[in-house]
Amino acid sequence: MKRSIRYEKTYPHPPEKLWKLIADSKILSEWLMPNDLLPVVGHKFTFKTKPGPGFDGIVYCVVLEVVVNEKLVYSWTGGPIKNSMVSWTLTALNGETHLLFEHTGFEGLAPVAISFLLGRGWKKNIYKLFDQRLKLIR
Repeated sequence: MKRSIRYEKTYPHPPEKLWKLIADSKILSEWLMPNDLLPVVGHKFTFKTKPGPGFDGIVYCVVLEVVVNEKLVYSWTGGPIKNSMVSWTLTALNGETHLLFEHTGFEGLAPVAISFLLGRGWKKNIYKLFDQRLKLIR
């Protein structure tokens, strides 16, 4: 059993503006979770949230790929979720930016079940909080 999460949206902003939302630790903390991300390949970092059954509230990550203003990929491990991967791809299109978000690697019953909860959270964060925070970026 496998599952992935995928969201796409086009924004009327340049990639540099969206990049700040996904690659700047402070700004990312404002719309997602507290973290210590540095967009440098090999950097180990964490996201911190409320603990739950079988989850200490910490998501352990490693930056796997960085193409400034275009792509950020990192591993995502927390609770029963092992070896999943988050990918943000920004594509410039005639003065706009197409965002492709993917969270892949959910395998097995518990990870797939949890992916549905994560999917709702990502959707809320990307389509609501991300958009709200984007309006404040210069």
